[in-house]
Amino acid sequence: MISFLNLKEINARHSEEIAQAMQDVLDSGWYVRGTQYQDFCREFAEYCGTQHAIGVGNGLDALELCLDALDLDAGAEVIVPANTYIATVLAVSRVGLTPVLVEPDPNTFNLSKNGLAEALTSKTRAILAVHLYGRLADMPAICEFAKERGLFVIEDCAQSHGATLNGTRAGNFGDISAFSFYPGKNLGALGDGGAVVTNDDALAAKVDMLSNYGSQKKYVNEAKGRNSRLDELQAAILRVKLRYLDDENSRRREIARAYCDGIKSNHVTLPEFPSDALTSVWHLFVIRTKHRALLEKHLKERGVQTLVHYPIPPHQQAAYAELADLSFPLTEAIHEEVLSLPIDPTMSNDDVRDVCEALNAFTA
Repeated sequence: MISFLNLKEINARHSEEIAQAMQDVLDSGWYVRGTQYQDFCREFAEYCGTQHAIGVGNGLDALELCLDALDLDAGAEVIVPANTYIATVLAVSRVGLTPVLVEPDPNTFNLSKNGLAEALTSKTRAILAVHLYGRLADMPAICEFAKERGLFVIEDCAQSHGATLNGTRAGNFGDISAFSFYPGKNLGALGDGGAVVTNDDALAAKVDMLSNYGSQKKYVNEAKGRNSRLDELQAAILRVKLRYLDDENSRRREIARAYCDGIKSNHVTLPEFPSDALTSVWHLFVIRTKHRALLEKHLKERGVQTLVHYPIPPHQQAAYAELADLSFPLTEAIHEEVLSLPIDPTMSNDDVRDVCEALNAFTA
């Protein structure tokens, strides 16, 4: 079986360094917001090219803290892509704001300027752009649109660690950005974790305060904050893995290129391989097919594990029953047709060839 993502093997390659990092934390006697946390925040900010990084409990917390820090009026509207993972929409709802879903660009599945114009109302205060599957959204156009209208821009970078546009990394385009370090991410912890990055000193200070019980000084609480802190152990592990992120992203691009060159089936639509100016980190390699169930079965029989990201769009989930009457034909088609192929930096060239051959042998 060619695994969809072999996390055990990915982490095993760094096991000695990870074990030493864990031992260092144990020996330190400091397990929350110690030197490992401080060093990781500094190193991750340097990696992203931002002035600040604040480690938090998970990716959803990171999104909520981004929105909280902006101090938007209750009920203000935030434009969100309709085809995102539900966490993006949940973050908006959970801080008392109103998500406004829009159709994505049909080629990239990311937000487009056209979709923004159609969703804009007098209540719009922010745009939450998701870099889906590891490819940056059209941030220059989105930021220009937002600037002309006085809107905030938040980046959901949960799938785009290290992705670039003209040399600028994800997290550097909007006012404030959220990352997830869930184990399956390109930069994954051995548990939950997240971060907020920004170039705005005031926003950074506010996120830092809100994530720590609303406190900057122990037992002095300035706001109704929360406990959402990246712990020392995960920070230490992420410091190790950050050193290898660019190499692993490069291998993902090699695999994606091989898929684009090697898959010849007329039963699938391949993702667009971006230009040199836009460097995707290929968190996922997602194809579209009218025959998903049959193709899944065929690939499984050939020893290829696949996954669906994501089978049900947010507006069709029970959690958002109030949106059930809305119709997003493109989003709904995407969720019915997408299938994610294995893209794992530990895959061999033979594995990649076998996936291509298995897919090319499919007859609907």
